[in-house]
Amino acid sequence: MTVRPLTLEWVKRHLRAGEQIVGVEALHGGITAEMRKLTIGTQDGDIRQLVLRSFVDPTRLERAEDSLNREAGALTLLTGTGLTVPGLVAVDATAADCEYPSLLMTHLPGRTVLTDDEVETRVPLLARQLAAIHAVRPAERPPEYETLTTADTVVVPRRADAAAWAAAIDVIRELAPHYEGRFLHRDFQPGNVLFDVLPSGPARTHITGVVDWAATSWGPADLDVAHCSTNLALLHGPVWGRRFAEAYEEAGGVLAADAGDRLYWMVRDPLACSEEVVAIAHAWREAGRPELTTRAVEERLDSYIKMLLD
Repeated sequence: MTVRPLTLEWVKRHLRAGEQIVGVEALHGGITAEMRKLTIGTQDGDIRQLVLRSFVDPTRLERAEDSLNREAGALTLLTGTGLTVPGLVAVDATAADCEYPSLLMTHLPGRTVLTDDEVETRVPLLARQLAAIHAVRPAERPPEYETLTTADTVVVPRRADAAAWAAAIDVIRELAPHYEGRFLHRDFQPGNVLFDVLPSGPARTHITGVVDWAATSWGPADLDVAHCSTNLALLHGPVWGRRFAEAYEEAGGVLAADAGDRLYWMVRDPLACSEEVVAIAHAWREAGRPELTTRAVEERLDSYIKMLLD
């Protein structure tokens, strides 16, 4: 696995004196950018690791500059807040020096965990972590949240319950409810949270960091909760989507008080997710969940939509 020539030279300019790249490894599980872990040999014989994010997919290039600038801003903003996030090394959001828009950051310890094992242990940890993110009060607010999916653009899976999906789509035809703004990650889900899973057992499991801040926004906490709930429902079964929302409130997080408002945000995310089921399923199979075929994920999405409307 190699780094493209121009990007390689750009990375080298941001290394410390005497350092060199001694290893490159592809990181799997994402769907928006190409990720590489770079092993850096230091002058005294030690090693450290950096992560290189590059937007190479032509369909993603239009939003690459905004995404990388948001991530660079978030990593800078979150320094000293108590949240464990990567440290920003350099960013080339317009590909002025690299082949593609790129960001270089420090590597965090830990690993993503997408298996069903011990999910009941991880869900409360995820909930507490998200509540801590929402507690951040930035000196400068990030841009307002965006929802690109509308009632007229929802992609209904071929085998889905048509009546249930029609009812869910009708929910988001309404105007977005009023909300109290919060600092949002906007892609908080198990694939972007790192865990240190110790052999001593689940009681010692803890989160070592949160990555992928490229969609940082300002908006209702319900949006982040709904997104993580949807991912948990698709990874582990619909009941875990509902359980995460409960765990978030148990952790001190505050969701919309009105049941109709809460349903609006909770339904909006899985409806939007239906547009990317193929890419999501592919990423999860690549990350070690071969049973999560496109059809299997669509079936869980359909069941989750019906459960939310029940």
